[in-house]
Amino acid sequence: MNKIGDAEQYALKRLETARLGWMALMLTPGMGATRIWRAMGKLGEAERLFEASLTELEGTGMPAKSAQFVFEGKAREAAESEMKRVAETGGLVLTPEDAGYPERLREIYDPPAVLWIRGSVELLARPGIAVVGTRQPSPYGAGMAELLSRDLANRRLVILSGMARGVDTAAHKGAIEAGGKTVAVWGTGIDVVYPKENKKLAESIVASGGTIVSEYPLGTFPAPQNFPIRNRILSGMSVGVLVIEAGEYSGTRITARCAMEQNRDVYAVPGNVTNKNAWGPNTLIKQGAKLTATWEDVWEDLPSGVRLQLEDEMSGGDGDESKVGGTASLFTETLLPAHERLVLDKLKHDESLQLDDLIERLEAELGSAEIFTALFELELAGRVKQLPGKNYVRTF
Repeated sequence: MNKIGDAEQYALKRLETARLGWMALMLTPGMGATRIWRAMGKLGEAERLFEASLTELEGTGMPAKSAQFVFEGKAREAAESEMKRVAETGGLVLTPEDAGYPERLREIYDPPAVLWIRGSVELLARPGIAVVGTRQPSPYGAGMAELLSRDLANRRLVILSGMARGVDTAAHKGAIEAGGKTVAVWGTGIDVVYPKENKKLAESIVASGGTIVSEYPLGTFPAPQNFPIRNRILSGMSVGVLVIEAGEYSGTRITARCAMEQNRDVYAVPGNVTNKNAWGPNTLIKQGAKLTATWEDVWEDLPSGVRLQLEDEMSGGDGDESKVGGTASLFTETLLPAHERLVLDKLKHDESLQLDDLIERLEAELGSAEIFTALFELELAGRVKQLPGKNYVRTF
């Protein structure tokens, strides 16, 4: 038993040292993901980093200043300090030496050398769909992001997004509302919530069994260049990327391009051609992305192994899919009281209607009190959203 215990302790010690090695290089000035992987490949074992001579370090392709930083022990000191801080904040760190490091990320061109994590590590191994889009969606775009995320999460797919304003926020909320799991990939440190108004959402993601992921050290502020870089992680961890409203020059294009380069499936929700944010998904559809209107459009395109795994989980292993909760499809509505149906039929997803105009259109069929009651009930049910100026839109 002692021998087994000694062997386990030795293995753990090596893993800790290797993890420290990856962290040390991550915190070394002048070292990006590509250089770190190249250096580790030449060293053979991560723990050798702290034993190598200055000449050996320079021989791995490190810039001279970077090699000097490591050789003088500054990199190790920085790594030990960061690891301590991560533990104190309740987070953890994953490196390619860890079994929990996402296998899909290992497949991409420049996988992150270190991942900072808050929440469930196991979730990163599960199949997921990245839902991305503009920070300023139309009511239709926000509604579709929430709707599709809810339906897909209800079928055990993890919903990945960047927790930015707009489509990202709607996607995370949809997954949580379905009782599903969601992963937020940040362009800041895991202790720096951005945007600040999403602090409650970040807490909800972790509390619901989800995960926050970043390749940036604690305290990293939201620098603009970080977000396009992190998009490769978003697409890399997913089996496919779903685009919902994106302008011609948006960061969403970067995520879609990363997905194509990483051999991931790309899905796109078609948009109104008069909306500038329809350019992104409509162009992707022209280029071969799967036109997506309901969760079935994504589901039927999933790799067969993934689909079978999820179907088995949903049926509890007995082949009975009736245990899965219902979905809120854009094209199917449960029965509504007559006055609610009349009001809902006058509202659109992509164009708001002012209350006075709504009352005028329905004056032959409903009184104003009935309309107010219907709007109140529809809002409570999440079918209608009130915008500033007493303007209303359908959410689904």
